[in-house]
Amino acid sequence: PRPTSLPGRLRAPFAPAGGMASRTVLLRMATAADAPAIAAIYSHYVNSTIISFELTAPTADDMAARIAATQAFYPYLVAEVDGVVRGYAYAGRFSSRAAYDWSAEASVYVHRDASRQGLGRRLYAAILAILRRQRVRSLFAGVSLPNPASEGFHEGMGFVRCGIFEAAGFKMGRWHDVAWYRLGLLPVERPAAGPGEPEPPAVGEPPPILSVSDPDVALAIPAILEEAAA
Repeated sequence: PRPTSLPGRLRAPFAPAGGMASRTVLLRMATAADAPAIAAIYSHYVNSTIISFELTAPTADDMAARIAATQAFYPYLVAEVDGVVRGYAYAGRFSSRAAYDWSAEASVYVHRDASRQGLGRRLYAAILAILRRQRVRSLFAGVSLPNPASEGFHEGMGFVRCGIFEAAGFKMGRWHDVAWYRLGLLPVERPAAGPGEPEPPAVGEPPPILSVSDPDVALAIPAILEEAAA
């Protein structure tokens, strides 16, 4: 079955910043019907910031195709507040090379009027838990610089900066570096080389990662969303 048919939905009280009244948040798997709202959220980051290195904002049809392509294997989530999509997060392959199969890359975007209200953290917490269920070992995230808010967010989620790609992109009249962050989701076996040995001993290949539609993953999603929304 397509991942969009998974029973992953959870409503919980949501208290925005600024003393506003409590609202209701719903975390769920994205569908093609969410594409216009997702495209509207993302267009701000494309057109007005260096957070995204895209130069032309994708259309709703483009977003629908991206959702379908992602959900063929990885999670793509949205967060609704009072019935309106206000944020989304997704994961994907870190690289197409086979040896990277146990690594993934994730992104999260929140409507500019809903920032610093906990939606990004809830979405990311759910993504991380689903990826662990999929047996992903390492999760990476690229942050175009300067972006102290995103750097602080990732560090707060447990990510560690592992490198910088200097002058990686040109946007809005300037060259921008990209900081790369890593979060270890599951242990990796990395024994040290013994005395006089040029290389460490080989270890067994880990079990293959699972699709988001695999029953071991799909059946766990409702509980994952519940815990992330708490």
